Amino acid sequence: MSEYYKMKIAGLERELEKFPINDHLDIAAFIIFGDVELTVKGCEELLKKMPDFDVILTPEAKSIPIAYEMSRQSGKPYVVARKGLKVYMRNPLDVCLTSITTKNEQHLYLGETEVNEIKGKKVLILDDVISTGESLDGVRTLVKKAGGIEVAACAFLAEGDAAERDDIIYLEKLPLFFK
Repeated sequence: MSEYYKMKIAGLERELEKFPINDHLDIAAFIIFGDVELTVKGCEELLKKMPDFDVILTPEAKSIPIAYEMSRQSGKPYVVARKGLKVYMRNPLDVCLTSITTKNEQHLYLGETEVNEIKGKKVLILDDVISTGESLDGVRTLVKKAGGIEVAACAFLAEGDAAERDDIIYLEKLPLFFK
């Protein structure tokens, strides 16, 4: 039988299913895929908190619908840092990282086309959830390598201790569930 955590995000109530990370910790999984209502409303609320920016950069994959909608609402383009190297990515930039929801080491890549979209621009880093900050650090490294200027890092949710950070903007706090 599944357990859920009920919360409000951008004024909308949602139930997030809990999943074990290990014997001592569960997380409430925030899956934005398919939730168009929350994507639209959450982006409206998050954009109200943003400084001026030229381009959105998000890591693959759960935050892509958020990046799309923020792009649509703001009129600014978005770029996706890919988790796999593609044949069409010339002269790729690469960073290596680990995150709370990924068991193995992972890489994020930007191809030359994406680098050109970021170089010299004010970059808004976007994710669905910021937790340990590992993914955020990886994306920040890509922004620097690409010659972009980070103006803010944001997410719908700040999980656990991330909610105490002063270098991110978010809509709601998401607790960790210790056993």
